[in-house]
Amino acid sequence: MTTFVLDTGALIALEHGDRHLWARLYTADRPSDVQVPTGAIAQAWRGGRRQAPLARALKLSEEVPLDGQIAREAGTLCGQTGTNDVIDASVAVTAAQAAHQQDVGVVTSDRGDIAPLLAALGASVRIVDV
Repeated sequence: MTTFVLDTGALIALEHGDRHLWARLYTADRPSDVQVPTGAIAQAWRGGRRQAPLARALKLSEEVPLDGQIAREAGTLCGQTGTNDVIDASVAVTAAQAAHQQDVGVVTSDRGDIAPLLAALGASVRIVDV
């Protein structure tokens, strides 16, 4: 089974009812098969009733905390690649860490931002566009 790491764009797509992405979520064997870095949640979460679909999606996934280790790795990655989006970098770091143990795909609306980060990490991670 492939583990999917969702970025902010993927969370917004779920909130807007992307059927293909919801199907992926519902066919996951366990919550850890769909990982969501908490920084991406912060970018997408605005509260209120309109986010009920996002809240439901998060219950079906594993939230990966932006802890000190991931924060430092994401910051270093931003420095190496000349980017400044630490949340995208944390998505890439989360995916690269998971790729050491299983097949991983990053679900994103920003292939152009995520791909260079994954390449800099030397991560064997598939990119899935939403």
